[in-house]
Amino acid sequence: MSAGTAREAAAAPHAEEAGRRVEDVLDRLARRDDPEVSAAAEELVRVLMDYYGAGLARIAHHLERGADHGALRAALLGDELVTGLLVLHDLHPESTAARIGRALDSVRRQHPAEVARFDADTGVLRLRTADSGGCGCPSTDQAAQQAVEAAVCCFAPEVTEVGWETATTGPEPALLQISRRPPTAATAS
Repeated sequence: MSAGTAREAAAAPHAEEAGRRVEDVLDRLARRDDPEVSAAAEELVRVLMDYYGAGLARIAHHLERGADHGALRAALLGDELVTGLLVLHDLHPESTAARIGRALDSVRRQHPAEVARFDADTGVLRLRTADSGGCGCPSTDQAAQQAVEAAVCCFAPEVTEVGWETATTGPEPALLQISRRPPTAATAS
């Protein structure tokens, strides 16, 4: 066993001990004579257990399919729930930029957008969208932006804010003035 593997094994929580600790925390919260706090704590544990359980079930499903390494990796990294768990624990093998790209790829057909810039220190992502040529309704644009933001949230939860820019398609066309022609010599007399 390598030194890194030994450290990881020593740092890994023991399932029974973790269960006892959760029960202990829930019991302490229940003794506070605040039923809302106790109920909220129990709900939090239930939601987290459901989330992790679903993620582990997806991983097991992908493993059971017996795909080769490349296909298995693609299946796991393409699964939003598994990706969320990997990112949550800082285990995702792809960079933030790669995951943002994967998120945009997942919605690009319906909602084309590209990265203008990402500030890793603040978590602010600026996206650029070309004029979709649609009806121009603000509600349509807002729905498209929400779909893109939801995809980014799933694949790259470290993005804390998304801002939008409109891509320019080139210089504005010259203004063409249309007026009556000046009179000619034949029409002036």
